[in-house]
Amino acid sequence: MKLTKTFNAFFESEKSGGILLLFATIISLLLANSIIQTEYIAFWETKLGSHTITEWINDGLMAIFFLLIGLELEREMYQGELSSIKNAALPIFGALGGIMIPAGIFLLLNYGTITQNGAGIPMATDIAFAIGILSLLGSRVPTSLKVFLTALAVIDDIGAILVIAIFYSDGIAFMNLFTSFAIMGGLFILNRRKVHNLIPYLIGGVGMWYFMLNSGVHATITGVLLAFVIPFGNGSKKTSSYKLQHFLHKPVAFFILPLFAIANTGIAIGSDWHEGLNHPNTIGIILGLVVGKPLGIWLFSFLAVTLGICTLPKDLKWKNIVGAGMLGGIGFTMSIFITLLAFKNDGAEVINYSKIAILIASFIAGTMGYLFLKYTLKPEKKAKKHK
Repeated sequence: MKLTKTFNAFFESEKSGGILLLFATIISLLLANSIIQTEYIAFWETKLGSHTITEWINDGLMAIFFLLIGLELEREMYQGELSSIKNAALPIFGALGGIMIPAGIFLLLNYGTITQNGAGIPMATDIAFAIGILSLLGSRVPTSLKVFLTALAVIDDIGAILVIAIFYSDGIAFMNLFTSFAIMGGLFILNRRKVHNLIPYLIGGVGMWYFMLNSGVHATITGVLLAFVIPFGNGSKKTSSYKLQHFLHKPVAFFILPLFAIANTGIAIGSDWHEGLNHPNTIGIILGLVVGKPLGIWLFSFLAVTLGICTLPKDLKWKNIVGAGMLGGIGFTMSIFITLLAFKNDGAEVINYSKIAILIASFIAGTMGYLFLKYTLKPEKKAKKHK
């Protein structure tokens, strides 16, 4: 299978971003548990107008991250691995299993409790971290496995976006919501009239974001909606969509996501940190990500192939799908993001324990996935050298 230049650029960007995310998280945890702990944590809670610094990052900058996700999704749907039902079916079913089984495990433990709202937390896969760890295995990784994991993570993000839009929105202010969609409608008209200048779309996007922020629907959804009204054209390097996507890759990978990680992993870990791990919420998060993800991804993929809906690529084996499923258990960015929405009215303690559970689960899933794939994938290049 030959990878497109767009896919290669995306894969390389996410690979480097994943490594940087790891360093950002470590630094944040060290600072939050150092002699400047109080000052460090207080800094992120500093008010800038109506929002804290952390809220501006989560509600504002993360909308740009979702804009990039939307642009990448649009390209995959028109020209990439999701452009044909045959190619898209396997990761779609895998992602569906990776959403339903973890959520089911979580609800099994938390249904009817005050933490049942956290069912969306173990649904997500962190694209940057998952691809970053896969890239450490080098040339032994089959092309189809790179495509499968990337498509799976993108589809997972779509699921997470839908969960945010449907379940984690406040009371709806319909006039503001209508205004946001009206602006989107205006931008769609510009698109149909072949207006390719990005400036009106970006200005309109800011307006959409402002009214969405004040509508009760989470403002980051604006990013995805905006992506689909920006002209795609024939998808060439000269199109508005390509230019914006290409421009956003590095700022998102090397600034926005690391900043999100730093702002949201400043967790003061006390001597009693492990006590929160006995709660059904944290157990549900860890089991959902570590067990539910690989089980759901493998099971639903296997059923789709068995039923003849799709086929397993020739260069893949079922154990490869299991390994990819383990990496799918790295929730991190999206899981933390959903945690903040799910438990925003339940206090800092629930959020902190949930973050700790996500960090633990993501570390276990990443380590398991890396070691499993390392010892089950054939080191192709080394084999060639000895011939």
